[in-house]
Order: sequence, then C-alpha cells, then structure tokens
Amino acid sequence: MPANGLLQVASPYSVDETLQRLQSLLSARGVQLFALIDHSGEAEKVGLKMRPTKLLIFGNPKGGTPLMVAAPALAIDLPLKVLIAEDENGKTQVSYNSPEYLQQRHGVPEDLIKNIAVVGPLVAKALE
Repeated sequence: MPANGLLQVASPYSVDETLQRLQSLLSARGVQLFALIDHSGEAEKVGLKMRPTKLLIFGNPKGGTPLMVAAPALAIDLPLKVLIAEDENGKTQVSYNSPEYLQQRHGVPEDLIKNIAVVGPLVAKALE
C-alpha cells in the first residue's frame, strides 16, 4: 500500500468509457451513485484547460453506515470515490483510496472493512 493510501490502475479505455463502464457496473449491482463531478468540464466553463478528469462518488448506506457509526471520522472519506483522469501521456488512470489505508487512518474495526473493500474488485471488473 502506498504511503498516501492512493491506489492507481491503468484503464485501457478513455475517461468517458471507463466512467460509463464503472457506472453501469455499480448500477447493475445496486450501488447508489451519489454524484459525478466533471472537474475538466467545470474548468472549461471558466476558460481553463484541464485533461479529462472526473470523480465518481458512490456507495451503499447499508454497508457504509456501520463503518461511520464505529469510526465517525470516516465520514470525511465516505461515500467511496473513484477518480478517472487522463495522464500526461494520454492514458486513463483510475485512482481510489485503499480500504486498508482508510482502516488505519480512521481505526475502522477489522470485521467492518469488508464493507468498503469491494472498490478494488469493482474497478478491476469495470476495466476488463
């Protein structure tokens, strides 16, 4: 696990296609999509240039609530977030917080971390 807790995986797809694949997978699994923040789109609206960068915020209150009850400060990092961005080489990168990092950062009980450990497998499935 990196020191900053951030995991990054290369996507073979564009930012938009990666986003669509992840959204479809989350929706099919009944995961709530709370928000999509289009950082690059907002930058463009004010005349600034930014490589395609989008943040997807999602979760499952049934899974996340027990974690926040056990470790209230975890609410700063939940719902889960996945950043999908184009790097300087034009490749799409998918970044998210390591569940282990969040567990250490907030003192989440071992038996509850499984509730958010799904993010890695979901990202991997979306990138197939």
